[in-house]
Amino acid sequence: MTNKNNEKFRFAWRIVVAHTIAYFCAGIFALLVMDYKIWFTDGAISTFMLPTDTPIVALGPALQIIRGLIMALVLLPLQKVFTEEKHGFLKLWLLLLGFSVFSTFAAAMGSIEGFIYTNVPIIEQIMGYPEAFVWSTLFIGILWAFYKFEKKTINILAIVVFVLVVFMSIMGYLEALGNC
Repeated sequence: MTNKNNEKFRFAWRIVVAHTIAYFCAGIFALLVMDYKIWFTDGAISTFMLPTDTPIVALGPALQIIRGLIMALVLLPLQKVFTEEKHGFLKLWLLLLGFSVFSTFAAAMGSIEGFIYTNVPIIEQIMGYPEAFVWSTLFIGILWAFYKFEKKTINILAIVVFVLVVFMSIMGYLEALGNC
């Protein structure tokens, strides 16, 4: 593999790993601190969000590999902006918050479109902001650590945590199905 292709693969791998780990941690935060179990069974949100004990919800963190790959493909042309320019990771953090939280191209909860076009009360929409900030900050922090510390131990730790997240997600899914 050429050095250029190797760098593209490494960037994609780091995006997938950082996203999957950050997503899992933000989800645990939301479940425990923000009490998503109750939030998803009451009010307007319960009309379109699955209960937290639904099997596919448990599989969600493992499925984030797909989302991570999409993110990597989208961000790849801008890789050098984020990894080499001054404040590059801050730029990426702002870009993510802008396009994935505040200004999505759908009427998503907490976005400008969501405020305008949905029946969900604004207070219920902004309740998801802490989870979005935890995810985006962890995602950027993990990516920053990959590039700042370029050490074998960071990669080994990331692989171990990534494999554990995927394993726990699959086991949670099987348990929710009653297969464990």
